[in-house]
Amino acid sequence: MDQVNELENAILARANRLAGEYRERAEHSRENILRSARERLHLREEREVLVAKARAERAYRRMVQADELNLQKEMDHLRWNLVESVTERLTERMRVFAQQERDQYQALLQALLEKGAQAIERDSLVAEVNRRDLAWLSTIWDDFVEAACPSKTIILATDPIDTLGGILIRSGDNRIRVDNTFEGRLDRLESRLHQLIIERLLPEARLLGP
Repeated sequence: MDQVNELENAILARANRLAGEYRERAEHSRENILRSARERLHLREEREVLVAKARAERAYRRMVQADELNLQKEMDHLRWNLVESVTERLTERMRVFAQQERDQYQALLQALLEKGAQAIERDSLVAEVNRRDLAWLSTIWDDFVEAACPSKTIILATDPIDTLGGILIRSGDNRIRVDNTFEGRLDRLESRLHQLIIERLLPEARLLGP
């Protein structure tokens, strides 16, 4: 009977040890599973944070780029308005100059006539002016040409041209032309003039502009 009890006790003790060992293994496995789950969750959170940061950075860059484009558009609009305003004032100043400062304007016309005539390798040329200048130039034309360019024969056209001021010089066959009218010279100097206006009115535009 004692041997039977001892055997039962040994079996129970063995079962208890095995149960303890399996419980420890189960706890260890549980801890491993939880640790692995926490690590996966942490990695997932880090990836999501990185993705969110990348999305936020892209969105921020798009906003910055949009603001820069809007600023550039506003700067271009401001430059254009300023250039147009100065050009309009320049046009008005030329109109007043041609109408009210006759001596200076006549000297300018002579200089433009000489420059245009020397640029054309022809001895006989034709000059064209607007209706206002034609009225007074026709009365002094010979002396006017003699003072400006005596080495060439220059005829004053009887038909006026549409210009604010200045003079157009051409060959008799109209194949060579030098447009020294206000509009012609303004057109040739447009890029340089716009750049000069911008540099004077908006010196920082050289840093902001393209």
